[in-house]
Amino acid sequence: MPDHLLFNKMGSSLQGLSVSEARRSQVRPSKMSGPRATLAAVAGLLLAQFATPLVLILIFGAAVAAVVGEWSEAAVIMAIVLASGLLGFAQEYRASRAMEALRGRLAITARVRREGAELGVPASEVVPGDVLLLAAGALIPADGVVMEAIDLSVSESVLTGESFPVNKQPVPVAQTTAPMARTNIVFAGTSVRSGTGTVLAMKTGDDTEVARIGATLRRAAPETDFARGIRDFGYLMMRIMVAVVVIIFVANLLLDRPLVDSLLFSIALAVGLTPELLPAIISVTLSRGAMRMSRAGVLVRRLGSIESLGTMDVLCTDKTGTLTEGVVKLDGWYGTDGQASERVLLLGQLNARLQSGMDNPMDSAIAAIDAPAQLSRFHKLGEVPYDFVRKRLSVAVEDGAGGRQLICKGAVANVMAVCSSMRIGSRIRRLGATERTAVEERCRIWSQDGFRVLAVATNKLAAGTPVSRDLEAGLCLEGYLLFFDPPKAGIEADLAALVARGIRVKMISGDNRHVAERLARRIGLPSRHIVTGAELAHLTRSALQARVDRTDLFVEIDPNQKERIIAALRARQHVVGYLGDGINDAPALHAADVGISVDTAVDVAREAADIVLLRRDLGVVVRGVEDGRIIFANTMKYILVTTSANLGNMISMAAASLFLPFLPMLAKQILLNNFLSDLPCLAIASDAVDPADLKAPHGWDIRQVQRSMFGFGLVSSLFDFVTFAFLLYVARGEVTAFQTGWFVESLLTELAIIFVIRTRRPLWSSPPGQLLVLLALAVASVAIALPYLPLADAFGFAPMRADVLLGLAAITGTYLLTSEFLKQRLHPARRSARRPPG
Repeated sequence: MPDHLLFNKMGSSLQGLSVSEARRSQVRPSKMSGPRATLAAVAGLLLAQFATPLVLILIFGAAVAAVVGEWSEAAVIMAIVLASGLLGFAQEYRASRAMEALRGRLAITARVRREGAELGVPASEVVPGDVLLLAAGALIPADGVVMEAIDLSVSESVLTGESFPVNKQPVPVAQTTAPMARTNIVFAGTSVRSGTGTVLAMKTGDDTEVARIGATLRRAAPETDFARGIRDFGYLMMRIMVAVVVIIFVANLLLDRPLVDSLLFSIALAVGLTPELLPAIISVTLSRGAMRMSRAGVLVRRLGSIESLGTMDVLCTDKTGTLTEGVVKLDGWYGTDGQASERVLLLGQLNARLQSGMDNPMDSAIAAIDAPAQLSRFHKLGEVPYDFVRKRLSVAVEDGAGGRQLICKGAVANVMAVCSSMRIGSRIRRLGATERTAVEERCRIWSQDGFRVLAVATNKLAAGTPVSRDLEAGLCLEGYLLFFDPPKAGIEADLAALVARGIRVKMISGDNRHVAERLARRIGLPSRHIVTGAELAHLTRSALQARVDRTDLFVEIDPNQKERIIAALRARQHVVGYLGDGINDAPALHAADVGISVDTAVDVAREAADIVLLRRDLGVVVRGVEDGRIIFANTMKYILVTTSANLGNMISMAAASLFLPFLPMLAKQILLNNFLSDLPCLAIASDAVDPADLKAPHGWDIRQVQRSMFGFGLVSSLFDFVTFAFLLYVARGEVTAFQTGWFVESLLTELAIIFVIRTRRPLWSSPPGQLLVLLALAVASVAIALPYLPLADAFGFAPMRADVLLGLAAITGTYLLTSEFLKQRLHPARRSARRPPG
């Protein structure tokens, strides 16, 4: 379509829109700009902290306790729920505000022409029909058509993953050509590497290509492995609680117990079974982890992602800028015989350093190499600038002895087109058909290995010869310059550290297979099994799931295919992390269990990420994995400790209530017991973790929770019955003495089981955290002292004889040894809950 027709279509001209037309065309803010801190958003974030099954169970328990008159217990439960919810809200709100500040710092402006005048406007105010004025370093704010260009080169790596910039020119391209392949179109979110251009904005905001890719962010995020585990655990506890309440309540009514006492007792049992501190434990451990990670250069945007980071067993990553530096570097300089040639380097440096045309990454890479000493002997006579038709750049130089020559550098095919001979060592040979075929084959092999190849050629000049493109004829091919995007420094060690922690790393790249395969070999990634985007396009969902485990590299992949790969890995029961920073990475970041990006990433990538690295360093990810595993291990400790101890005591009380002529423990004693036993568990958030917990990912396993709950619970019940027998037939205590003795023994055994279950190793070989020990000793002291304090009457306690205390201590010690023996049978070795690959 001719230029004037495009301008007419957009209601614009080369002079740009009028200010009033631009104002009328202003659209609503793009959805891609991310959520802002509105009152509704803040309220939604706060309410989300309480919308989990376990929190709802606690709120229900608090409501029932209030209805039956147990206001103190209701207040305690609600205080815990509110504290943990507000803690999580505060952390996530701070992270959101930090992202707002980051977005503000990275806000961009655009140069536009309106009414013939050049203006600087916020990029968000660019409208269709605006005439954009582009220069090196500019971020492009809209999708548009190039109208004028002088050496315009655009980096599209955020969209395509390709390191090398794309030359743009105002030459119409067939509409059937894929958008990304049209050299007369620029895209929002990309940046100008060199040159200048005038562009007619066609699409802005949510209509741009970046917004189309980012639209996936408006879908609900998939449920993470950790969230799924918490949900399943909540449903398990809900089923057990309902069964406890109904069975015990009905049984006590059948025994002609008072209605209110029976209801209160059954509710107390159910609430006593609930790990009400779990939200607080999770919030405290996650917040501590987030603060620790922030000091290491990591911004946690969603707290739950820390747990997912710890349970992650597959990390998918893009290539450009993550595994590589994301910049072009000169890798080698070779003669036509394939041998390293200092002459070729000298010629390349003269051409790159003396040219005064467009700034481009290849010339910058050449100039970054230390200059040969003889470079100073040459001075420039003139140059033939680069253009996108010739794809060559020539510089005429003279050396100190008066010798003159033209040095030409450019694309191999374009340089060979003006060559008639080639230098092999010190000899000059005619460049015939056989030699041309050999050159093309050599360059093809280099290209397959991931190199970008430029050719260098020369021509001797006579004194006084004017410098023009007519001199680019009959040249002598001198050799080749090879460029590549180098691996990031230290990447091999970081990848090895991830593998050593049981995390498989898979590369997902838009680059061709040869580039990706060469990089993988260089940095130590497996590369035996490769799937291309073309192959993946023909795979059904089930076929992809069958291949995704054993595939090492996914290459020539488009953004939507990245998302398919992540979904297939998650369908195979993997916890998947994805590391990327480009627009083309946003769908995959959103689909992963934990999306990881960097603060220099494009807005849409940061918005999709759960974790933002303030330093582009995989070593930070390794440390984050360890933090996540510590948090996950300590969360699971609390769950296993409380459910195992509480279930045993609840079974014992339920059974005893059916056979004893009195309640084995009053409701208020049950609730006090439950509250006191939970206090040391607050220290689990900072407890030491076994080395085995850091060496491999360990996911949720509800069956393991059930095994521990019922295994340790039944042992606890067995010793409770021994305690009953001791109190009834040996100590011969009356009702109050029985309830007091069992309260003390129940609390002591719950404290003891913490030190058994907190580690898979023998308890004497895994020292607990100091705070945990101090709190456990303090609670044990309170339990023993309570019957002798003035508060004893309020809770229905009576002082105990010395022989009763010694007997309870002996039972508790035997219980501790028995539980330790059982632990080695139930959990002989640490196992991952996840299905092995393949």
